[in-house]
Amino acid sequence: MTTSQRSITISSRRLAAVSGVRGFRFTVNPGRGETYGLTMEETYGEAGSVLATAVVTLTPQQTARIVDVLFAAIRRSGHQPSVLTFSRKAPIRLTEPDGVRLVLILLVTQPIAKYERVRALVAGINAMSTEETYYWYSKCIGVDAKRARKALRILLSD
Repeated sequence: MTTSQRSITISSRRLAAVSGVRGFRFTVNPGRGETYGLTMEETYGEAGSVLATAVVTLTPQQTARIVDVLFAAIRRSGHQPSVLTFSRKAPIRLTEPDGVRLVLILLVTQPIAKYERVRALVAGINAMSTEETYYWYSKCIGVDAKRARKALRILLSD
């Protein structure tokens, strides 16, 4: 039998829509004393069955640089700022737009050490529209994530 005479059968799977809501949550990772790091997760589904994947993890030093951004995201998601404590065990849920903006800030500022540069990047991302943040979020977690993050840092820096 030659290759032209073989019949190729391709099996196809049916794709089904996921009946869940995309959201974000973060958990507090206790550090030394009263310091804490964070793990941000993107979630799909309702409270009963949630599928979550970790997007970014921050050390206590990285978290300390953007703590005001965390409090702003918590407030916009309808929580009191007092829910964020170093001993918290339960994850804190964020609305999708606030989660996207916060993850984008975390991804872009994570490798930066200079406080002034972190502030400039945060201000630049906060000045973006919701659509822009979704665009950059998709780029910064996609295939060329490293290049996209660097490009966004260059775009937003002086």
